[in-house]
Amino acid sequence: MELSAEYLREKLQRDLEAEHVEVDDTTPNRCASSFRVLVVSAKCEGKPLLQRHRLVNTCLAEELPHIHAFEQKTLTPEQWARDRQKQGTWTSTAIKL
Repeated sequence: MELSAEYLREKLQRDLEAEHVEVDDTTPNRCASSFRVLVVSAKCEGKPLLQRHRLVNTCLAEELPHIHAFEQKTLTPEQWARDRQKQGTWTSTAIKL
């Protein structure tokens, strides 16, 4: 398995039946050891934040041991629509650790 932003995006989109997924490799040299993800899925509906994050962590259980830093944001489709109206799309910036 070779980790990449595209690989993670496809897996999250498929396994969580996500409406929208963004994955950014935030590693300074893009060596795929640090990621920031946004997942918009109906599977998040009615779940508190911790359960939403567990959904993502379970989906990526094989990959997470190989990732140094992982940041996630999980939203329902309704929350995503509301956030986009307020702020525009979610944009990411690399965080230097």
